[in-house]
Order: sequence, then structure tokens, then C-alpha cells
Amino acid sequence: MSSPPLIFDRALHRKRLDRAAAGYADADFLKRRAAEDAVARLETILRDFPRAVDLGARTGVFGQALAASDAAARVGLLVETDLSSAMLRGRDGARLAADEERLPFAPGAFDLAVSTLSLHWVNDVVGALIQIRRALKPDGLFIGAFLGGATLTELRQSLMAAEAELLGGAGSRISPFADALDAAGLLQRAGFALPVADVDRVTVRYRHPLHLMADLRRMGETNVLAERHPRPLTRALVGRACEIYVERFAEPDGKVPATFEILTLTGWAPHESQQKPLRPGSAKMRLADALGVEETRVPRGDDEARS
Repeated sequence: MSSPPLIFDRALHRKRLDRAAAGYADADFLKRRAAEDAVARLETILRDFPRAVDLGARTGVFGQALAASDAAARVGLLVETDLSSAMLRGRDGARLAADEERLPFAPGAFDLAVSTLSLHWVNDVVGALIQIRRALKPDGLFIGAFLGGATLTELRQSLMAAEAELLGGAGSRISPFADALDAAGLLQRAGFALPVADVDRVTVRYRHPLHLMADLRRMGETNVLAERHPRPLTRALVGRACEIYVERFAEPDGKVPATFEILTLTGWAPHESQQKPLRPGSAKMRLADALGVEETRVPRGDDEARS
């Protein structure tokens, strides 16, 4: 079996996260939004989760949101993991430096697994999801959020236009993100039951594109493509990209928007008690009876030929 393509440099990603750890709280608004959304979903599920894991916990935003929620009483031990050990420092609780591509957990170790805004940096997303499913007990719950394809579309367009103008061609300087239409399919391919996918599109307004780039560095979300652009990102190129960004996207008050698309997935580790789709032909009621209408037979093509 062939290995998945190497898209991201995970060692470089760890270094970027280590560098960002000290100031991460200054730009954790997306992480906090995704974490609070995950907690809101837990609040609607009236069951206990004795053992839970937060994959890609960063500075513990999910744990903070959970502690302030009614759902906290239903979640027992919470293990926080992160690719960067620097992100885990300075707080109490069960913490473990771990790579989402090589999870160290035994099968059935957890009742709940959460991952907010870290899986979009994994080279083999389906493989990581399979590992997460195996780490869950049967009927265990997974809630995951990662950045989708519309993320940073304004910055992407501006950089490509600046490169085409100054260098005569454009390469990739922003990481690819999953398409919203494929999100639920990822869970199905990984063997999860009852998959659901939602899209949350967030627009953040900045005084200048450079402020957006500074936030991306604080988040540890800068480019770590394994095959990075052969030409460095020069001051002239950044300056022209910022000019194009303002020219194309600035709003009447002069601020520029930055789009972030958060894809949230929920799925369950398979269990025999879960609801199953009916077999074709096993329905107990006709659709016409259920809708309260009279059934009208529509002739097939070969019926019309015989009339």
C-alpha cells in the first residue's frame, strides 16, 4: 500500500507552534469560537463521557469553555494533547505531547474525542480519523473542526496576483484546505457512523492586511507546505500583495475582510444499538399515504412505446 502524499512539513509546523505558544492567547479567537461550538453541541447530548481527549488542544481553550458549561458535569477525565509541548505548559491537568498522525492511545481508550482547528495540518486526514475512531469506545463521539476551502481566499488571490505581476507567474504560498462538500465523506471513509457536517463562515475585519498576517503568525497558522515556493516572500512582494488586497477587497471604512471557513464534523464510533437505514423495499407505509396525497402512476419509457 502506498504512503499518503507528503503535503505538510510537520516538523516545521511544530516549530511554528512552539514559537507561537507564548502569544497564542492574543489571536485565539477562531480556536475559541470552534471550541465553544463543540461545547454547545455537547450540551445537547444528555449522556456521560467518563474519559475524553482534546487533540490539538493548544492552550486549552476547549477545556476552558467546557469548564464554564453545564456539560462539564458529564465529562470526566479530559486529556489534552498537542503537537507542540510548549502549547501545553503552564496549566494543570492531564497533558501529552502527541502527533495526530501517530496517536499513542489504545483501542477504546476514550468515550469522547474532540479536535478543534488542528486536523487541517495533517497529511492523511482519513488516516488520522481512523486512528481517532479506533481510540474511541463503541458508540463514542467525535467532534472535529478544521479550516475549509474558502479560508483566506482574499489573501490567496492577492498573493497570486502580486506574484503574477512581479515574477511573471504564481505559486502556492497558502496551504490547501478541505472542501466543505467533502467533509461528511471524510468521516464515512474513516468508518464513523451517523456523520454530520456543518459550515461556519467567519469574516474578520482588519485595518490592514499586515495585521491579518501578524495574527496568522500568532496562531501558528503560517505556510508549512512540504514543497514550499522556491522564491522567498520578499518585502516588495508582500507590499504589492497588500496593495492589491486593499484595492480589491477594502470596505467603505477602509478595513479589509478576511474569510475563515470552519467545517465541523460529528460522528460516532459504530455500535449495534445505533439507528440503521432501512433496507430497500422494507418500508411499512407508502410515501403517498404518509403525505396524504393520491398516488399517480407515471408511465415508463417502454410503457409509452406500447400505448
